[in-house]
Amino acid sequence: MNLFDLSGRVAVITGGNGGIGLGIAQALAGQGCNVSIWGRNPDKNKAAAASMAGLSGKVETRVCDVTDPASVNAAMKATIDTFGRVDGCFANAGIGGGGRRSFIERTEEEWSSMFATNLDGVFHAFQAAARHMVDRANAGDPFGRLVATSSLASIFGTARNEHYAATKAAINALVRALGVELARHGVTANAILPGWIKSDMTAGLMGNEKFVANVMPRIPQRRFGEASDFGGIAVYLMSKASSYHTADTFVIDGGYTAF
Repeated sequence: MNLFDLSGRVAVITGGNGGIGLGIAQALAGQGCNVSIWGRNPDKNKAAAASMAGLSGKVETRVCDVTDPASVNAAMKATIDTFGRVDGCFANAGIGGGGRRSFIERTEEEWSSMFATNLDGVFHAFQAAARHMVDRANAGDPFGRLVATSSLASIFGTARNEHYAATKAAINALVRALGVELARHGVTANAILPGWIKSDMTAGLMGNEKFVANVMPRIPQRRFGEASDFGGIAVYLMSKASSYHTADTFVIDGGYTAF
C-alpha cells in the first residue's frame, strides 16, 4: 500500500491560486487528490487550474473571500456537491504586513483587516470543513485534515509587523486546540511555518539587495524557498502516513531558525 496515494481524496486550498497555496495544490493533485482552489481573483484561479493540466487529480476553482463566512460556506457546499466530500482543508489565504508602520502608529483599520483575513479567514474555512468532517465521522467515515499556513513571524520578534505576527501565533494555538478537540473524529490539525519564500508577497523584499545580503547568509541552504518546497509536507499531512501526527507546527525554512 502506498501511504502517500491520495486517490479519491478531496482537498480545499484557500489562496491556492498562487505562491505556496499553488505549490500545495499541484503536489496534492499530482498524487491523485481532487482539489478545489479558492481565491478572490477568477483570472488567477483559471491560470492556476491551467497550470495543473495533466495531473492525476481533478481540479476545480471557486471565487471565495475567506473574510466572509457566507462566501466560505457557499464555496464549501459547492465543493461538496461537486466531489461528494472534503477530506482536507488547507487554510493558506493571507496578507502580509509589510513592516511599513510602527506599533504606536498602527491604525485600527490595519489591525482589523489583518485579523479578518489571516485569522478569521482560517476560522471560517476550518469551521466549515470541520463541520462536514465531523458529520462524516459520525456517519462512520472518520477522516479529516486541517492544515493552516502560519509563519516564522509567529515565533520571532517581528518589528513593525506585530499585527501579522499576532495572527500567525494565534493560528499555532488554534491548530493545537483543534488537534485535541477533533482527534476523536479522525481529524488532525497542524500548521506549516514557512521561512523566506519567493512569492508575490515577498517580491519587494527579495528585490532589495540590502535585505538579501543580510538574510541569505543566515539560510544554511543558501537559497530562498520555492512554492514547490511545500509539496512534500502537504502530501504527508493529507495522507494516511500522518494519521497519528496532530497539533504540531512544521518549520520549513531551509535551516534559518537553527542557524
